[in-house]
Amino acid sequence: NHTKMLACWVLRALFLFGGFNWVTVRGKQASAKDAPILALAPHSSYFDALPVILLGGPSVVAKGETGQLPFFGKKKLNPLICALGKSTYTAGGMTITVKGRQASRQEAPILVVAPHSTFLDAGITYVTGFPSIIVRRESGLNPFIGKLINYTQPVYVWREDPNSRQNTIKEIIDRARSDQDWPQVLIFPEGTCTNRSCLITFKPGAFYPGVPIQPVCIRYPNKLDTVTWTWEGPGALKLLWLTLTQMHSSCEIEFLPVYTPSEAEKNDPKLYANNVRHLMAKALGIPVSDYTYDDCRLMTKAKRMNLPFASELVEVQKLRQKLGLTNTNIEEKILKQFPHIITNDNGQISYKEFARRLEIPSTNEVLQQLFRLYDKDCTGLIDFREYLLGVLVISKAGNTADMIEIAFRIFDQGGVGNVTLADATKALHHTVAMSADEAQRMFKQIDTKERGYITFDEFRDCAMKKSEYSSIFRRRSIEVEKKTSNTLKACDYNNGNYKTKVE
Repeated sequence: NHTKMLACWVLRALFLFGGFNWVTVRGKQASAKDAPILALAPHSSYFDALPVILLGGPSVVAKGETGQLPFFGKKKLNPLICALGKSTYTAGGMTITVKGRQASRQEAPILVVAPHSTFLDAGITYVTGFPSIIVRRESGLNPFIGKLINYTQPVYVWREDPNSRQNTIKEIIDRARSDQDWPQVLIFPEGTCTNRSCLITFKPGAFYPGVPIQPVCIRYPNKLDTVTWTWEGPGALKLLWLTLTQMHSSCEIEFLPVYTPSEAEKNDPKLYANNVRHLMAKALGIPVSDYTYDDCRLMTKAKRMNLPFASELVEVQKLRQKLGLTNTNIEEKILKQFPHIITNDNGQISYKEFARRLEIPSTNEVLQQLFRLYDKDCTGLIDFREYLLGVLVISKAGNTADMIEIAFRIFDQGGVGNVTLADATKALHHTVAMSADEAQRMFKQIDTKERGYITFDEFRDCAMKKSEYSSIFRRRSIEVEKKTSNTLKACDYNNGNYKTKVE
């Protein structure tokens, strides 16, 4: 507030010395508590901005239509801003090399940039003349770069808002097809940062307008990689420091020829996106991967909760989505209504029983693939508790404590709210990768009366009080994820043939 008032006094002086003789103020302005809203009338001139300054710089409700029009005079100021932006990279020791020619807005209204791997990719906005960008809303709220982002008149995306996706697509279409003098729209179609080893699935938002696009490739051909900023790795400040300590670093930006979509691609944005992705991957000399932003978000959550074997859960969720299970919550219903069937035979069930519990025909090939993820040796049996744990932890758990509580419920043999040593060992192994010896030691410390069981509350209280166990609720799993083959053994579950068909 003090900074705002100082700025207002400076602007008042500028107005005064800029030609105003005097401004008369009558009455007393109420405080924000007494009158949170100020109504100004009549509004007749752009000089009405002066009362805004005199009133202490309150927030202003402006016409919504102004957000739908490109800024006037922006093109004259852009070269200066871009020159200043590029000079900051030069001052930091990074050389930006440009290959190819940037197309005009008439040739390609949309610039598609990949791979997206670091916050330093923002430098491409200075190279491309400050286009409008598609950016998450949180970035616009940043006190340091938020105003600069707002100047580009970006299309903001609320990642957690289900309606934001449709609104974003509509705005992209409107700008790409508009006759107004909008700048080009710049999009990172991957939707998240990767390590540049492949191109993950492109989100189709940039391809819905069905207009020509220009693919743009980014490379960082440095001996040391000090720029990659992914969901698992060094933070932004550390990467910035490491980059600044290099004597020299470089960034290469390559403009590929404009890609004009076919009629089939205009009618199918996903086909359009996939074809452009393969074209860019070929130019970059890297493969493509079917992972998506949602997959990365799922693995991020799994890692944040210390859940081992996070990568396997991505495949499980994809298959569940194909089967329509993500909307039924059937696994949660099974745990609540039929807890006794989970622990029968130590949770071991056949494929047909698996299909019956999920209420899906056993002939469904996708269901067979899902079962096969857990039946790696083609025995025809899986531990249903492991399946429930992976599904419910991702969808219901908010932290490690929630995850362990769910595991205790699933491995509760008697359904009475406690677990035995064997069940506690399994629950802790499948959630925080705790070894059997460590789990046994912890169980004995909790079960001082030798009852033969413990509850989740007892476990939590013990873990929080003892320093050697409190880290369970914070740490990432120390054990490395087990590497499993992507090639699944072919098992014929319908005919009861559980042996491997192809050795």
